[in-house]
Amino acid sequence: QVQLVESGGGLVQPGGSLRLSCAASGFTLDYYDIGWFRQAPGKEREGVSCIRSYDGITYYADSVKGRFTVSRDNANNMAYLRMNSLKPEDTAVYYCAAGTCLGDYDYWGQGTQVAVSS
Repeated sequence: QVQLVESGGGLVQPGGSLRLSCAASGFTLDYYDIGWFRQAPGKEREGVSCIRSYDGITYYADSVKGRFTVSRDNANNMAYLRMNSLKPEDTAVYYCAAGTCLGDYDYWGQGTQVAVSS
């Protein structure tokens, strides 16, 4: 069964950090770019970051550049999103997806909630 499962979300104070994980099963992550997205209540889903499969080139939304770091561990079929200096506006459900950083994604996870609040 093809599956992407996110984990690592939770409640954190402003300025805090979280690391989200994305575990793939039923397919090999090596051949896919991995995108991270988020959707806040009442807002459209937005792209946060992407890491390419063949060269590891990374992309970030301006709103998270310098604070978030995307990485991947192909040997363990995993991807990660390290989030530092979190702000209340980072509150959202975060999703990982496998496809291409150009915007065509084949597989999506179910999401993990991140809440940034004091």
